[in-house]
Amino acid sequence: MDYNVSYFEKVVQLTDYLARSWDPKMKWMWGEALLGYAMDELDKAKNTTSYTQFLMDYCSYWSQVNPAVDQSDTAAPGLITYAMYKRTGDEGCRKLTDKVLDYIRNEPRLYLDCLNHLGNSTKGKMYPKSIWVDSVMMFSVFTSLYAKEQNDQDLLDFAARQPKQYASMMLDTKTNLWSHSYWVNFETAYPKNVFWGRGNGWVICGFPMILDNIGLNHPEAKEIIDIYQKSSEALLQCMNEDGTFNTLLTQKSYRELSATALISAGWMHGVRCGYLDKKFLEPAIKAFQVCVDAIEKSDEGLYMTEISGPTIPLPLFPTLGYKMIPLGKNWSYGVAALIFAAIEYKKTFE
Repeated sequence: MDYNVSYFEKVVQLTDYLARSWDPKMKWMWGEALLGYAMDELDKAKNTTSYTQFLMDYCSYWSQVNPAVDQSDTAAPGLITYAMYKRTGDEGCRKLTDKVLDYIRNEPRLYLDCLNHLGNSTKGKMYPKSIWVDSVMMFSVFTSLYAKEQNDQDLLDFAARQPKQYASMMLDTKTNLWSHSYWVNFETAYPKNVFWGRGNGWVICGFPMILDNIGLNHPEAKEIIDIYQKSSEALLQCMNEDGTFNTLLTQKSYRELSATALISAGWMHGVRCGYLDKKFLEPAIKAFQVCVDAIEKSDEGLYMTEISGPTIPLPLFPTLGYKMIPLGKNWSYGVAALIFAAIEYKKTFE
């Protein structure tokens, strides 16, 4: 398949629109964290600093507010603050990054080396103690990146152990697909036999990022690759004819483009780095292109469409808790997923 620069450029135009129109005082939360990190990675891919001011305004605001870091979702903004500290050396960015690191290092482990996904937040005190597949992206990617670049071997080993431990709890051995969470006190994956598209996307996009950081010589790398390959093979069987994935992978449900973009990005990344067979490249590109083709343009701006809203594994009626989540446009994490895919699309053909 040939490179079509218009697909990459359309994602750049969408990102530019958000940087112009959104207030940089975004939430100190996982979705905004992934968007900011993706923006900085896009700058690197373009060799520009187009989004630095937007992201520094975000960091400056939160340096004054002093946010709570009390769960994986509020640790994720370390991806932005660390990126901006490297770019600018700003002291406020360093302090925010250190706050995230303090949580990672000192929060009590819930089971094995894993943290309660909702941590010591108010929600964490109300919801069953649990580990979520979301933490692959919200927690482990930053941890592995920081550890590699700062030569922190203990933290690197900690990050490297996470994928296998998540798999021991949430990877269904019959299907090689992932449940959303593991309820520790009940010793069970939850919900069972319900395989959420975006959750599986966190794995497929996040694992090669972690592999890049820990290196192929790390003792955990081989098993991470094995899990990643098995899950990719399983997901290939779940792909719709148009190149998309549904919000529930093995049940009748709507197509969902944040999952599609995450899986696309992870597959292109895996093929590029030799973690995956080349047979995944064409499906990955097809998935990316269908996401870009679904972008809507109006007089007001550009919009990524068909992104399901924030999703938790509900204690009651879990299947409906996925099927009934409404679709929206320009959810931060959905655009982040599309940016990751666009970067990998560009790198694939460089």
